[in-house]
Amino acid sequence: MVPMSGDDAMPSPLDQTDPYLRDAQTFPRLDPTLLARIAQYGTRETVPAGTFLYRRGDRAADFFLLLEGEVETFDEGPDRERHVFTVHHAGQFTGETNFLNGRESLVSSQARRDTRLVRVPRVEFRRMLAAEPDISEIVMRAFILRRLGFLRHQHGGVVLIGPSHGADTLRLQRFMTRNAYPHRTIASDRDADAPETMRRFGIDEADLPSVVMPGPIVLRKPSNWELADRIGLTEPLEENRVFDVAVVGAGPAGLAAAVYAASEGLSTIVIEQEAPGGQAGTSSKIENYLGFPTGISGQALAGRAQIQAQKFGAHLAISRAASRLDCTERPYRIALEDGRSVRARAVVVATGARYRKLALPDYDRFEGQGIYYAATGTEARLCEQQEVAVVGGGNSAGQAAMFLSATAAHVHVLVRGQGLRATMSDYLVQRIVTSPKITVHPFTEVTALEGDALLRQVRWRDSRTGAVEAHGLGGLFVMIGAAPNTEWLCGCLPLDRGGFVSTGQDEAGQVLSSPFATTTPGIYAVGDARAGSVKRVASGVGEGSVVVQAIHRFLDPGGG
Repeated sequence: MVPMSGDDAMPSPLDQTDPYLRDAQTFPRLDPTLLARIAQYGTRETVPAGTFLYRRGDRAADFFLLLEGEVETFDEGPDRERHVFTVHHAGQFTGETNFLNGRESLVSSQARRDTRLVRVPRVEFRRMLAAEPDISEIVMRAFILRRLGFLRHQHGGVVLIGPSHGADTLRLQRFMTRNAYPHRTIASDRDADAPETMRRFGIDEADLPSVVMPGPIVLRKPSNWELADRIGLTEPLEENRVFDVAVVGAGPAGLAAAVYAASEGLSTIVIEQEAPGGQAGTSSKIENYLGFPTGISGQALAGRAQIQAQKFGAHLAISRAASRLDCTERPYRIALEDGRSVRARAVVVATGARYRKLALPDYDRFEGQGIYYAATGTEARLCEQQEVAVVGGGNSAGQAAMFLSATAAHVHVLVRGQGLRATMSDYLVQRIVTSPKITVHPFTEVTALEGDALLRQVRWRDSRTGAVEAHGLGGLFVMIGAAPNTEWLCGCLPLDRGGFVSTGQDEAGQVLSSPFATTTPGIYAVGDARAGSVKRVASGVGEGSVVVQAIHRFLDPGGG
């Protein structure tokens, strides 16, 4: 499989961050021994030139290993123009990360000439991944790198058109980015080609933001649900199926529970409202997570965990929020906001928490229009070379301040207390206090927001002196603690005064079977939604992995 020339010019060979240049890993050629081992899981066949192995939009495509011939893989632009960007040869295989789930294929593969190959059906493909660890490592690495190539070169993606600072534009952009879906954004208020693109696809200002798919198909002002459904991010749900475990929430705790449950043979589904990672998924860099001495972004960590869970067979229902838990009968039933439901013998509550808001006039008006809850590359570009303020004194606020200081003119950190040391890890405190681009304002509260369509100016007050300052800002990043996402539990579980799920003991103080067990048998809580949890990524991962042992005991009490 080799990169081809086309509309997306390949970067310089010196740019080793491009996955398409890492041939040995991204496009490996397998030796005869590995070919023979893979062939045991499939059937040999010959396909004539012009045969499609799979097309964009297909679900559950088979895995193909070429023995002789050529297969080209291509994507399609909005006008269905074909762009061939790879060609598979003998010893190479098709596929990328969507082959691990039930999502739609982003690209198409077609035989260039008569081709001999091995077709491995999905069931056998999963069996091969489990039984052949060395082959699994090669295939998984290639799949991940190919998806990274799709993202880098926008292969198999869509075009998002909208105002650069529009809240809905940012919402859709963030949704696709966090779900690793390739896309190109055209700023209707900045890009020179925007008027012609809008005219060509019949898009008016009132239609923005719009998403253009091959066809061309135009989605005007889509919700996250509609977008996920139309671009094939959602996986079909079998409503009559009963899973062993339903994990609600795909933050670090939920993804860890899914990985360990699925790897130990439990049929597992993960229900997630927006994207894998939870609050941690929006963190620009996590530097104190074990095993990553140079740090890792929350999105990268969540993406790896998601693929790991899918490798073991876990199903992911993305953009599907849980609206109600029915605990009156077993198996338990979880109602989703789209009207469908999921049934499971055991449930893990891992819905985490959401950032609290400031109680200020016009606050809602400026959300997404200058007020943000995550500091990622998307928000940083909007605030480039402008002053910004981060409200909060926890690690998330510290990580955001450090990340933004690389591109912002200056970063103000606003905290209500006397400083950062009581609430933030020391390594972050040291970096912040020594940075010439960051100023910490203790005993400070935001008092007013001002602007037009966008937030332009923020006023804050020193509670010791009463002095008020006004600053023109490109963004206000609010990270002031969290409220649990537990409304959907509908009285099934005991909550503490803050709304967090109580675990480990019943109302009489009797110790339960697990520190993560609730008083309702078979329902557990882990991560930030659990009362008394430590709000750290590592602790969430630990809770998610450990709870699976209790689930095994519940599902098979005599299993030892």
